[in-house]
Amino acid sequence: MEALPRETIVDVLETRLREDILAGRHPAGSYLPPERQLADGYGVTRTTLKHAFGRLVQAGLLETRHGVGTRVRDYARLGGADLLPMLVRHSPDWIGEIFEVRRSIGALIAERAAAGATEEHRAELRALLAAVRVAEGGDAVQLADIEVHRALARATGNRVYVLLTNTLFNAYLPVRAALVGPFTSPDAAHARLQPVVEAVAAGDGSGARRAAETYLTATERIMLEGLA
Repeated sequence: MEALPRETIVDVLETRLREDILAGRHPAGSYLPPERQLADGYGVTRTTLKHAFGRLVQAGLLETRHGVGTRVRDYARLGGADLLPMLVRHSPDWIGEIFEVRRSIGALIAERAAAGATEEHRAELRALLAAVRVAEGGDAVQLADIEVHRALARATGNRVYVLLTNTLFNAYLPVRAALVGPFTSPDAAHARLQPVVEAVAAGDGSGARRAAETYLTATERIMLEGLA
C-alpha cells in the first residue's frame, strides 16, 4: 500500500493563509502585516512564512513588492479561472455558478462539434461512449463520461473549447466525490449521454445543442441533490 503524503507545516500555513484571505480577514488590496509579526502570529518561522507566501503568489492570491511588502491581490477582479478549484474548496456555493457556465458552454460545444466533427472524431466519440457503459463503479463511470466531453470539445476544432472544458472539470475536482450521483448506473449514464453523441455524429447542430442541454440539466439536478 502506498503511503499517504504527510502534511507539512508549510501546507498547514498555506491553508490557513488562504482561508483567511478568502474569508476576508485579509481584504483584497490590503497589505499583510510585517513578516516577523505575521510569523509570530501564526507561530511559524519567517522561512516557513516565505515558502507559504511563494505558493500563494503562484496561486494568484498574493503579490509581493520588494521594499514595500506583500499585498492581497484583488483576485475577484484580476484572477483567472485557475482559481476556481481553490474557491470551490473554500465555499461550495461556487458550484452553482460553475454549473450555469457548464450548461451554456456545454450546449455550444455540442453544437459546434456537430459542425466540425470528422469521421475520426465520430469514431472516437462512439468508442468513448461505449466505455461509459462498461465502466465499473461511479468514479470510473464519471471519469469515462468526462472523456466524452473532452472529445466533444476536440471535435469543435477550437482549442479554446478544450481548455474551457478542462477548466470547468478542474473547478469541481475538490468536490467531485459528492457529484457522483449521475454516474452510479453505467447504463443510465450511457443513456443520458447517447443522444448527444448521436446528434453530433449525424451532424445535427440544433439537435446536439438540445440533447446537450437536456443532459446537462438532468445531471446538474442529480449532482446538486447529492451536494445538498
